[in-house]
Amino acid sequence: MRLLARSFTLAAALWLAATPALAQEPQTGLPRVKLSAGMHQIDAQVAGTPEQRSTGLMWRKEMPQHEGMLFVFEQPSTQCFWMMNTLIPLTAAFIGDDGTIVNLADMPARSLQSHCSAQPVRFVLEMNQGWFARKGLKAGDRLAGGPFGPAK
Repeated sequence: MRLLARSFTLAAALWLAATPALAQEPQTGLPRVKLSAGMHQIDAQVAGTPEQRSTGLMWRKEMPQHEGMLFVFEQPSTQCFWMMNTLIPLTAAFIGDDGTIVNLADMPARSLQSHCSAQPVRFVLEMNQGWFARKGLKAGDRLAGGPFGPAK
């Protein structure tokens, strides 16, 4: 019995030791959606499952300027994000169901600081840090496309 317990302990330790190496690969192959913010186009990967959302943009070393990740939650809630294993600084746009940006949060890479929505939302769009500021976008502006419907 002790041999079985030791074998199990050894197997568990090896699995745990290997898990971080596996987790250090960026998430690829997610579905994509085209979004727009005025005349600015965004090619966003969609993280719609709990597993996809928990991995997010971790382990990415770079991201093209027109790309981002749209996190989709089942129901509106206060959404909070942190960046422990995210290697690039990002800006999170917390977005209402109609595509309106509720608030923006600049998030430094590899930080444990929590950044939260100012009110319950179902959507969060992460872009390279500064993208929204460079495009002149702020809280109250509206995104279109995908779950937000056509531009008005």
